[in-house]
Amino acid sequence: MNLWRWLTTPDPEPGFTTGKLLKLAARVALFALVATLVSSLLSLTPLGPYLNTWWGSLLFVLALYLPLARFLNVDTFVPRRLQARVDARTSGQTSKATRTQRRKERHRYAGVRKSAPRSGGRR
Repeated sequence: MNLWRWLTTPDPEPGFTTGKLLKLAARVALFALVATLVSSLLSLTPLGPYLNTWWGSLLFVLALYLPLARFLNVDTFVPRRLQARVDARTSGQTSKATRTQRRKERHRYAGVRKSAPRSGGRR
């Protein structure tokens, strides 16, 4: 498997598995490496003295972290398309009668403009 694809593909398993923690450590190390390289390259430019101030380093961190935030948080939230697969695996198969009953109830008043009849007498 491609290393970049492995780093950017979310893990659908719930909880912190060994693979997720390994991916997180690799992402943080890669982020620190990129931050160090960019900071050292910017220190060679006329922006160097500004990067040594607290506000310069704050702007640098924000400018670097905001684009890479999604990359660092890939495994934090499972996408809906993958969550549906996880739910289907963990809950097992729903019975055909239950699915038929839900479909029947959902389509009971399809195309009717007014609401369903109330369960009381006439008023």
